[in-house]
Amino acid sequence: MSDAAALSDTPGDSDASGPPDMPGPADTSGPSDTPVPFGARLADALVRRGRLCVGVDPHPFLLDRWGLADDAAGVREFGLRTVDAVAGRAGIVKPQVAFFERHGSAGYAALEQVLAAARAAGLLVIADAKRGDIGTSVEAYGRAWLTPGSPLESDAVTVAAYTGVGSLDPVVALARDHGKGLFVLAATSNPEAAGLQRAVLDDGAAGRRGGASVAAGIVADVRAAADASDAAVADLGVVIGATVRLADYGLAPHDLGELPVLAPGFGHQGAGLADIDALFGSAAPRVIAAASRSILFAGPDGIADAVARHAEAAR
Repeated sequence: MSDAAALSDTPGDSDASGPPDMPGPADTSGPSDTPVPFGARLADALVRRGRLCVGVDPHPFLLDRWGLADDAAGVREFGLRTVDAVAGRAGIVKPQVAFFERHGSAGYAALEQVLAAARAAGLLVIADAKRGDIGTSVEAYGRAWLTPGSPLESDAVTVAAYTGVGSLDPVVALARDHGKGLFVLAATSNPEAAGLQRAVLDDGAAGRRGGASVAAGIVADVRAAADASDAAVADLGVVIGATVRLADYGLAPHDLGELPVLAPGFGHQGAGLADIDALFGSAAPRVIAAASRSILFAGPDGIADAVARHAEAAR
């Protein structure tokens, strides 16, 4: 087990064998209906269920492998079966919105049911939507994914800050009001992004960070916006691919501070779950290790065991 347990005095209680204990619906309210901050709920999930995050990615080839049609009914069934397999074995799921969106309004209806089922099972749900814009447009994206009672309500959503981290301020405010979270793309694992994300900031508006990479600038801005000096885990986080080297982007683990790190790329994409601590150093306790195809390829009959194995490896 990793030193993630340092986030809490309560030891983990994962049981990879037998019927999983099924938590009740996620309680996001505190005293007097004040929302429990997302960071606090995430810290609890990391300690109780470990660092594994299971992607809900109904690729066409996986639907075929599962014996499901490549239509809205198929992605719905795929998503619900995945949620059933994860509940009680891991604590976090990350539906990839694009695979549902390609089926139009029926696909979105399917996604709504999957999101609701996951949250009802007590799982933290990170909607992988990668939304970004400015002003009222980005605020509308935030309201779609983070407003309590919205058909697409999730616990957190991935966002893009190509227009500047400050352009996300309306969504940051919305997330805080409702006890939700955001994960801002910073250093992604696709090779096409390296030239942009490693580019050096000039001495203009970002003068205080002149010489830093774009990725490092995003991390610094998110950390400043998080303002979570009293929290073990912040409500705002960043996306950093598990297959990138932090140093290549001018980053070190201490730069991440209290930010949670959503780290795709484990399993099929090449990063090993046993290497989380080595890859992220002092930030490792706050890493959300996302794995999708390496779990989903097990099919409907093997996915529960695959989740259990991956969850143990990520602890």
